Amino acid sequence: MTPAPAQLLSILIFLISASAFYPRAAAKSTIEPCSISGACSALVGYTLYTDLKVSEVASLFSVDPISLLLANAIDISYPDVENHILPSQLFLKIPISCSCVDGIRKSSSVTYKTRPSDTLLSISSAVYGGLVSGDQIKEANPRAQLSDPSVIPVATQLNIPLHCTCFNNSDNNLPAVYLSYVVRNVDTLAAIAGRYATTVSDLMNVNSLGSVEIEEEDILAIPLSACASNFPATSADYGLVVPNGSYAITASHCIQCSCGPASRNLYCMPASLAVSCSTMQCRNSNLMVGNKTIQQTNGGCNVTSCNYSGFMNGSIATTLSASLQPRCPGMQQFPELIAPPTTLPDSNFSPAPSPVSEPGGIPSNPTNPSSSVVPSSNSIGFPPVGAPVGSIPGSSTSDACSLVYSSSYIQIALALGFFGKIMVSMAL
Repeated sequence: MTPAPAQLLSILIFLISASAFYPRAAAKSTIEPCSISGACSALVGYTLYTDLKVSEVASLFSVDPISLLLANAIDISYPDVENHILPSQLFLKIPISCSCVDGIRKSSSVTYKTRPSDTLLSISSAVYGGLVSGDQIKEANPRAQLSDPSVIPVATQLNIPLHCTCFNNSDNNLPAVYLSYVVRNVDTLAAIAGRYATTVSDLMNVNSLGSVEIEEEDILAIPLSACASNFPATSADYGLVVPNGSYAITASHCIQCSCGPASRNLYCMPASLAVSCSTMQCRNSNLMVGNKTIQQTNGGCNVTSCNYSGFMNGSIATTLSASLQPRCPGMQQFPELIAPPTTLPDSNFSPAPSPVSEPGGIPSNPTNPSSSVVPSSNSIGFPPVGAPVGSIPGSSTSDACSLVYSSSYIQIALALGFFGKIMVSMAL
């Protein structure tokens, strides 16, 4: 007896609905094994899930608000810039310290205080934009009451082990900072490579990809060209690396360093702060950090410069250097600063900023920054308001695994195939 069309439709709806509850395979992510305890400079790409103040975003990632703004080449001379409200869906590069934890590179300083209606799914997928999975949060907090991931006591302090990579801050033997990037459904490997001034081949090598196919929610490590410091190991800012087209603040907000357009040379200068800083003048000279004298001669160009050499024991170290160069250097080129964003960029098809026009990239018309740095208050320890509640449409948990692919639609296809078999057998 052949079933009625209404019965067949009911079976189909049941199978499709049931397939939605099948467990999804984890998205793949690039994992860097490690054996040393030292931390390195890294970035994570983050898309705001709602309107947030600069200080709220900084609190989510336990970073300094000024460092957050400068990493995105955002002008910090605006009044009360730390309370500036950033628009939902804005993409930012967040500077974090990438540690070696249990033999794997991940953040160890990011914490989150839970709020009413928080779940592991909402925290991982919405609040942290898929940079970590619910299972990884649970594993990193064995003493927290997380037996039921949908019911978490309010004000629970959680460690958030964000994905990050360092690879010795080098890519093809050149300085680099690695950005952890969550793939969106509009992304292709070629498009990502184009936005970040790298190649498909390099991305495949870095992420150990066997093909150019990537899936939504995968986490890729993207190498960004950078300027590296050569500060001594005893310096508090040892290993400072600044991505091309951006800035960094160091030495207790007394020194601002930049990596100019298409440059490999880190340039540091005094930051205009209303705080007490140690002397920044080079010994036996009237030059300050960042200053240089240039004298053209018949044999070339004599250049004397006062350079920043690290922050040691609470003091700013300087080095006076003199050299004879074939030609005199031109004016120092700085990354272009943008105003604190109030709206999204014109193109919002992908969160990845263009290296030639968006914040943090190489500007087409680099200019001197309009100002240095304004005073910063301590980052606010309170979590942002407007947290998501319940499950997030289109989100999923994901475990870190370099060779496991997401298969959300495979279960539906199997269910439909099974349904087709039923129809054929009934028809016979």
